[in-house]
Amino acid sequence: MAERPTLVDPPIENLLEKVGDSKFTLVSVSAIRAREINEYYNGLGSGHGALIPPQVTSLSNKSLSLAMEELYEGKLRFHRPTAEEIESERVAAVEAEQARQDANSDLDAFTDALRDA
Repeated sequence: MAERPTLVDPPIENLLEKVGDSKFTLVSVSAIRAREINEYYNGLGSGHGALIPPQVTSLSNKSLSLAMEELYEGKLRFHRPTAEEIESERVAAVEAEQARQDANSDLDAFTDALRDA
């Protein structure tokens, strides 16, 4: 007897394995990629080359289905940052903001000196 296709193809269980068994992560990753695919199709012909076209050949023309098929085939990956990576990124952002403020302060001091001269 031939097996009937499931409602969700690829099966949800296989997709959950790809994202660490988190339904929220599966929905988030798939939705973000589906938006990118929509933007790609909406931007065709406008000269925007920054968007990546769908990475799978599919019978579906739905962007969310394409995103899930990309995830299933390993063409779509995500990285959940560790606590150390998050802290490192936060420190870098604080340092960049401090450097920007210092540069603005130096510029203000320079323009004040020019005005006083």
